[in-house]
Formats: sequence, structure tokens, C-alpha cells
Amino acid sequence: MNSKLLKNILFLFIISIVSCKQNNNIPITTKSEVENTVSYAKGLEIYKHNGFSIVKIKKPWPKSTKDYTYILQEKNGIIPDSLKENMIIQVPIKTIIVTSTTHIAPLEMLGEENSLVGFPNLNYISSEKIRTRIDAGKIKELGANQSLNIEVAIDLAPSIFMGYGLDNNNPTLDNLQKSGQKTILNGDWNEQTPLGKAEWIKLFGSLYNKEKLANDLFSKIEKDYNKTLLLAKKTSSKPTVLTGSMFEDVWYVPQGESWGSLFLRDAGTNYLWKQEKGTGGLSLSFETVFEKAQNADLWIGPGLFSSLEEMQKTNPHYAQFKAFKTKNVYSYSIKKGKTGGLIYFESSPTRPDLVLKDILKIAHPELLPNYKLTFFEKLN
Repeated sequence: MNSKLLKNILFLFIISIVSCKQNNNIPITTKSEVENTVSYAKGLEIYKHNGFSIVKIKKPWPKSTKDYTYILQEKNGIIPDSLKENMIIQVPIKTIIVTSTTHIAPLEMLGEENSLVGFPNLNYISSEKIRTRIDAGKIKELGANQSLNIEVAIDLAPSIFMGYGLDNNNPTLDNLQKSGQKTILNGDWNEQTPLGKAEWIKLFGSLYNKEKLANDLFSKIEKDYNKTLLLAKKTSSKPTVLTGSMFEDVWYVPQGESWGSLFLRDAGTNYLWKQEKGTGGLSLSFETVFEKAQNADLWIGPGLFSSLEEMQKTNPHYAQFKAFKTKNVYSYSIKKGKTGGLIYFESSPTRPDLVLKDILKIAHPELLPNYKLTFFEKLN
């Protein structure tokens, strides 16, 4: 190769390098080069880049027609032009408004409960640490989710407003965005596996620049869940399980692929509607349930009852079930926070390891002789 040609090639090579460095349209790393840090959750993807993260929220509610992408920018992080059309959130965030009690446990687990400045219907919150802040007037009441006080939310000016959607119509989030408020959707409630729900703690970890802590917390939960799962497989007996109760004229039971049903399966029980495909619920008559479950060994999650007497007063026919007669009825509605919020609703999605241990203790107490129930309690 002659020297003139070599010089031309070197010149073009140098020019191409300079051009790449000056063109923000070329990502620092491509998505294909970065591994998604989420393993179980179907609706959450997190791609960690140098100076920023790409967060994708997929199908945050049933039949969702849109996915959402957020860019979490660290201090001095450079965002490629190709990503600037998405909402950009500066991290670590300083303050937050959340709208579901399932968002409370991750905040407390990450040590970020002091960043919460607003919540709709404060009485639902059970966390003792956060209730102390509520009593001190440091967290504002935002009303009900359906009629959230947007003016108060805007005045609080949080770093981020975390909401959730039930369908494609989200006027509250739309109005907040029009006012300039940064918003982000959380679809944890739409996950249908225990570890899938729990893994949404990684979203909070990314928002607070606490990815390592969030990953470590989830890894422990995952390890404990799988350890309990292996323990459950040691038993050959599977007690039959009934769940739910009458609401007006309908008895609702979860379908066999739903979040609650998977706990019953993994804990070594025989859930009587396990063959029903789907992740929603079945609407049944009392007669249909009684015919199938009158001899069920266990009744787990009979609604919001706090005693067998209360159940029988509400519907005398409940006393005809074997599980009722043998006093093998277990409820999550007894353990409540200071203002009546159910601890199970707030913390169980983030701690599936403890839910599984509870049900295993109920179904196979000999396998966990020293374990005390966390969420459930036997009705007297």
C-alpha cells in the first residue's frame, strides 16, 4: 500500500471517530449490548447504560394498547438524541408521590420513606414509619384515586408522580403531565407471578440510584421463595383448598393461573379451581362452590371477615363447609395498620417469600415448626 493511500485511509478513520464523538444520535451503547436487569416481571424492563437507564413499562394494565419508555438520567449523563423524545427523569429523585399501597413497601425497604410527600387516602397506609410522618403532617392527603386533588399534587412539586392505570383512559396523569409534572406508570398490580410482582422494587432502585440495594433485596426474596418452594415439594399430601366468599349474590374465586392461585400451588396444596385457565376471577353461585368445596380441608382468604362468628352471621350456610366446622379458616384481614389498612395488601406483593411461608405453614405445619405466620391468622 503506497504512503498516500495510507494517509487518506488514516484521515478518513480519524474523521469518522471525531464525527461519532460529536453526534449524540449514536447511542453510547445499544440496547442489544445491554442486558435487561429484570428477570421475572413481564411488564418491566430496565437497561442500564453509562450515565442513564432506559426503563420500559409494558402492558401496565390488561388489554393495554401502549408501552411506555422513560429515560432516567444521572448527573452529567449524556442522553442520545434518539432517546430525547421520551420522558427524561433526573435521578436520584428527591421526592415522590405514589398512589398505591403496593408502592409503600419498596420505599421503606430502600430506606426512602422520607421522600414520600403525598398519597391518596392516607388511612390505607399501614407502615409505622410512614404513619409517623403522616401524623407529623409531612405527607399530604390527595383524596381518592378516582378524584385525586391535582392542585395539591402540583403544589407539592415532587420529583416524580407514580401512578397506575386500569385502562387506556388516564386523565389524572394526562393533566399532571400538561402542568409539567414528571409522571411514571407502575404496572406491578398487573403481574401474575409472585416473583414478578416483587421484582418491581428494581424500578424504585433505579429512581433512587440504589440499583445494587434493590437487586440485593430482590435476590434474597427470590432465594427464600425458591428455598421454601423446594421444601414444599418434600410432602406427598396436598390438602384441598377453598378461597373467597360471597359478595352480594356472587362467590368470586381466582382462576388457576392468577397470582393467588400460584401461591397455593407452590405451597403444596390442591386448589380446587387450579384447572381454570386465566389470571382473573370466576363468578360462581353459592351452590356451585358448595358442591365442589364442601369437603375442602382448608379455607384460605375468606374475604374481610375477622371471626367465624362474623362469617356465620353474614351467611349461616358458611357453617356447612368442612373447613369451617374444623376451624381451618385463615384470613389476612385481621392484621391491620393503625388506621385500618390491611398489611397484607400493602406488603405481600413485595414479600412473596413470606406469603409462601405462611401458606406452607398452614398446609404443612410440620415443615416449618418454628415459623410464625406473617400475614394470615386463623379465625377463632
